[in-house]
Amino acid sequence: MHRRRRTALSVFVALLAAAPLLTACGNDAHPGAAAVVGGQRIEVSTLQAQVRDVRDAQDGSPQSAQLIKNTAQLGQAKLNTMIFDRVLERSAADAGVKVSRKEIQSARQQAAAQSGGEKQFAALLLQQGALSSGQIDGAIRREVLLTKLARAVGANTTTPQGQAKVLARLTATSEKLGVDVNPRYGSWDDKQVRLGESRTPWITQVTREAPQQEPTGA
Repeated sequence: MHRRRRTALSVFVALLAAAPLLTACGNDAHPGAAAVVGGQRIEVSTLQAQVRDVRDAQDGSPQSAQLIKNTAQLGQAKLNTMIFDRVLERSAADAGVKVSRKEIQSARQQAAAQSGGEKQFAALLLQQGALSSGQIDGAIRREVLLTKLARAVGANTTTPQGQAKVLARLTATSEKLGVDVNPRYGSWDDKQVRLGESRTPWITQVTREAPQQEPTGA
C-alpha cells in the first residue's frame, strides 16, 4: 500500500507539471490577478513566487538545464494547480471532508520512505512534478483530499463510472464558484476542471497503481 501511495503521488505531481504553452491574449479585467476563483483573487505575484521557488530549486540541481527545459510553461502549470486546489477545497468542504496535518505528515513519511528518504523524495518530485520542497505538503494534501472526497461521494474510482462521479462533483463546484482567468494564461474549462489543455490529476492517478512514465515537457 505504501508503494501504491508513492507511485500514485509521483505520477500525480508529474501530470500537474505538464502543461503546453497557452498564448491567448485580451483585456485584463482584473489588474494584478492571474485568476479569480469564487470572487477570491490569485495574485500574479503569488503565482510568480511559486514559479520562482521551483526555479531556485532547479538551479541547485545537477540536472538544472534539463529540468528547466522540461518545464518551459511552468507558470501555466502552477496556475492550473492553484485554481484546481481551490475547486477541490470547496468540493471537499461541501462534502464534509477534511484532511488533518497528521494525515499529511503520515502520507509524506510513507512516500519518502518508499523513495529512499526525504532527500531522494524531494529530488524525485522536483524532477517529475516541478515541486520545490515547500510545495510538497500541498501536493500530498491534494492527493489525500481527492481520495477522501471520492470516498465521501461513494465513488469507486477504479471504474469509469466512479471517476465520472467525482469529476461531475468537481465540475459542479467549479461552475458554482466561477473561475475567471487572466487571458494571457489561457481559459478555464469547467467540464474538465483544468486550465486550457493542461493535464489534470484524474482519479485514476490518485487511487490506483499507475505505471511509471517519463515526464513530458510542461
